[in-house]
Amino acid sequence: MKYILTLSLFFLVQLVRAQSADEKAVIAAEKQRFEAQVSKNYAVLDQVLANDLVYTHSNGNTDTKQSYIQSIRDGKSKYDAINVEEQKVRVYGNTAIINGICMVKALNNGETINTHLKYTDVYVRNGKQWQMVTWQSFKMAQ
Repeated sequence: MKYILTLSLFFLVQLVRAQSADEKAVIAAEKQRFEAQVSKNYAVLDQVLANDLVYTHSNGNTDTKQSYIQSIRDGKSKYDAINVEEQKVRVYGNTAIINGICMVKALNNGETINTHLKYTDVYVRNGKQWQMVTWQSFKMAQ
């Protein structure tokens, strides 16, 4: 009986470690994405954004992966800084949901943005790579 309990405890510890590793990997992918938006690293954006991305901005506009990356290329969206203030990750198998708050400093269609966003985004594991499949945010009251 002790053997079964010890074995069960071992597997439970391994499961918790696996979740922690997945959470860390998702947070790392999110950090890479934010840094790539600021530095205009299109290779990283192409890697971390899923092909079927639905990106809903805080103003209600929606982009696909292609239109979102193109808006950064064209200078319509120019990110100066994205600072994460809060972040909670929940992993459900190959899917992860992030709820967070960030401060965005950017230029969007010529309009200066300096605002706190509350957001939810979803990542899906594609092989070993976590990719963002959806983003939705809204502006927080100042």
